[in-house]
Amino acid sequence: MPTSLLKGKKGIIFGALDERSIAWKTALRCHEEGAQLVLTNAPVALRMGEINKLSALCGNAPVIGADVTNMDDLKNLFEQAMTHFGGKVDFVLHSIGMSLNVRKGKHYTEMNYDWNAKTLDISAMSLHRVLRTAWDLDAISEWGSVVALSYIAAQRVFPDYNEMADAKALLESVTRSFGYHYGVKRKVRVNTISQSPTPTTAGSGVKGFDGFLHYAESMSPLGNAGSGDCANYCVTLFSDMTRYVTMQNLFHDGGFSFTGVTQQVIDKMGNG
Repeated sequence: MPTSLLKGKKGIIFGALDERSIAWKTALRCHEEGAQLVLTNAPVALRMGEINKLSALCGNAPVIGADVTNMDDLKNLFEQAMTHFGGKVDFVLHSIGMSLNVRKGKHYTEMNYDWNAKTLDISAMSLHRVLRTAWDLDAISEWGSVVALSYIAAQRVFPDYNEMADAKALLESVTRSFGYHYGVKRKVRVNTISQSPTPTTAGSGVKGFDGFLHYAESMSPLGNAGSGDCANYCVTLFSDMTRYVTMQNLFHDGGFSFTGVTQQVIDKMGNG
């Protein structure tokens, strides 16, 4: 039920591709909670996805294409957003990830390093570029909030998650390091959410994804957190209710991250 938690706030949502996207559902929840939005994605994703449909559902929110590896694109995005809003941005969702080695079937031990550099650039250093652009333009309001989406493979080994594990570890490091400086300068909070495996269009492309999903479900006391619940969590982090939460990697996974083993898993193993 909407509570107007984001009434009067203005935000940029990166990465909404289709209805399965966490970014898509987060945009809808932010709109329901009273926020004004600008939607953005890479030009190729804008052509492939359905973002204009999302725009209509969010009060005809402007859609502005931006390549997150291009500083000029990001500068244009923030400048257009501030013009549209008539002022600064209050929150940003970074929901961006792409692995060329995964896409092309390269095993982690045999990765193509040129592709790996592209993966790290798009999936992790893009957050640094987004924050740097906002920093240079003074585009985010005091007590603003930036959230990026991560996964527990940044801390633990999931063999088929491949180079994306390294990308998520770098993403979380950028969150801490830039989060410190942005907090000191403008009281802007920067956090990551480490989400349960979620059947998005991008996530489902990881080899063995169904195994990830079922294992996490059996290891989580509350079960896997769905994309709609992740959207709700994002809303709380964009709101004024979490002003002193920053530089954190926040697990949103039904308890998976702190569970050693469950009776359900023991029973399955015992049954062979």
